[in-house]
Amino acid sequence: TPDRYVEIGGAKLNELSYQLARSYCVPCQGVYAAEPSGMFRLDGPDHGWIINSIDNKPTPNLDTFISVMQSIPDRERVPVVYHSIADFHTTSVAVIQVERHWSRFRLAVRNDTTGRWDFTDLGAPLSPKAIQPATARFIQLDESVGPAKDLIRSLVKVSYYMPCRIDGFPKSRKQGAGLVLDHARGLIVVSRSIVPFAMGDLSITFADTIIVPGKIEYLHPSHNFAFVRYDPALVGETDVNSAPLSKDMLLQGHKVTLVAFNHNQRPVCLTTVVTDITSVTIPQNSTPRFRSVNLDAITLDTPLAQQCSSGVLADSHGHVQGLWLSYLGERNMSGHDNEYHLGLHIHTVLPVLTALQKDEVPSLRSLNVELMPVQMAQAVAMGLGQEWVRKVEEANSAKHQLFLIRRTETGSESAKVLEELDLILAVNGKTVTRMYEMDVQYEAEELEMTILRKKEEMTIKVPTSPVSGDGTSRVVMWAGAALQEPHKAVLQQSKTLPSRIYVSARSKGSPAYMYGMVSGQTLSVRIADLPRDHHYSFTRTNALASTHDLQVPTQWITHINGTPTPDLDAFVEAVRLCPDNTYVRVKTISFDNIPMVLSVKNNLHYWPTIDMVKDSTAECGWRKNEVV
Repeated sequence: TPDRYVEIGGAKLNELSYQLARSYCVPCQGVYAAEPSGMFRLDGPDHGWIINSIDNKPTPNLDTFISVMQSIPDRERVPVVYHSIADFHTTSVAVIQVERHWSRFRLAVRNDTTGRWDFTDLGAPLSPKAIQPATARFIQLDESVGPAKDLIRSLVKVSYYMPCRIDGFPKSRKQGAGLVLDHARGLIVVSRSIVPFAMGDLSITFADTIIVPGKIEYLHPSHNFAFVRYDPALVGETDVNSAPLSKDMLLQGHKVTLVAFNHNQRPVCLTTVVTDITSVTIPQNSTPRFRSVNLDAITLDTPLAQQCSSGVLADSHGHVQGLWLSYLGERNMSGHDNEYHLGLHIHTVLPVLTALQKDEVPSLRSLNVELMPVQMAQAVAMGLGQEWVRKVEEANSAKHQLFLIRRTETGSESAKVLEELDLILAVNGKTVTRMYEMDVQYEAEELEMTILRKKEEMTIKVPTSPVSGDGTSRVVMWAGAALQEPHKAVLQQSKTLPSRIYVSARSKGSPAYMYGMVSGQTLSVRIADLPRDHHYSFTRTNALASTHDLQVPTQWITHINGTPTPDLDAFVEAVRLCPDNTYVRVKTISFDNIPMVLSVKNNLHYWPTIDMVKDSTAECGWRKNEVV
């Protein structure tokens, strides 16, 4: 049994053990990826990787591996040659990015006297090399594609690595297409299924050759898009185009050209027809996570569209009319996350784009409600008069519908006035039959709304609330659990708010996991860029999640040792007083408002308390402080 191992970039590696070598009848030598996550989550259908070399330097044992990694600068991209312990006939290679800024590089040695693992810091990383401008040439699409062929020079590949899973997001890596909307300012729009929150490393690939870092500028709170920024100087003379945008709305029956990337990240180009533009409700997941709401979705008359996760919809002049995006939906019974591929009108992103082009922070407002379409027959049964039926027919000859308030957001200003199942008839005197007609909420502090409630028509004043595009800005790690303020998806799905401490995730093997602090998911990788050596080993959630996990998908913490903890500040002060190796009484409230009291044993040697705060001046955008 190995008596030492190395932690680096979210992975754990040790020298191949005698037991594994004997089991697979292989020599007892080599560096074995015991936990192949983070930067060492290599390509392939299974695990059991033995690392042969890194950056063309052999790694026959752990000491050599340590020396090689100490010689490579942070954020450097290097090749890793490896093979599976179960197949020594096949050698593979992968290019990884060295990650030494989220996590520390340390050696763990078993202490047979104390029974603990002693940690030794293996030194600070070498500073990243300065990125030099480079020039490349985009591929050229065939002339048969038409004017839309030039859009390939506006499409880039966006890769996002997330060292810690928060906001209920199930992945640690995502990749897809982004659309360059303003090359001079380096602005790209991308799906929020690729960039769900602002904690991670963003890379943007131009012309399949040049890789530059990116920065998240804005996360739309309700629509499925985010804006990221890059430095245009880093792509040299590369012929990047700002995508031309169309002012014409797509309608049912219009011809469009789809330019998108398939699952192999290869371009797919075809001309097709818009089959429908309809208000879609993306199914919610049992564990709350970002879900696009109030969506007018564009569907296409081609099965190839469902094989493409991201791209654009263009008119006959090559102007962009819509984005083709991947929408994260619910997790099915087999443990897989469903994704829906739908189009989004390009005009939806314009308010945010305009603000960013002026170097302003987008200041949007919202009613914070979720709407669903209601057909006229159902509306009449709910008490709608014939006068309003005629108004709807005159307002929209293509689709006779109104919108019902499916949910109000817990704690929002509009929830004090609006109620679930209210039928919206008009906003500011205009009959509302299309989802985008609700966009007036983004700039108005108050709306005059005519609604139908329990067969009674009424006109009311409804306040809007400012919405932020920053996303989650604080995470507290305690006893192996990641705690945060309830994110927007939680506020949308829960009618109550027991506290502002939401259990976002937990690590397997941690006190939080062992003593029953149930969260919506399990953490994927370690995040240990801490003031001193710490151990955060997070394991992927899969279809074999325990029944206990499925029974209680979310929790709030309300008290620590009998002391109320309404928010993260109060929680940090309460756990600061709890000694190491003592039991802490934790009162929680489940998603179904079921109270529970847990005894969680502190273990600060392996699971310290860390307060992480978003800070643009910090190296990786987050400041990490140990709570002592």
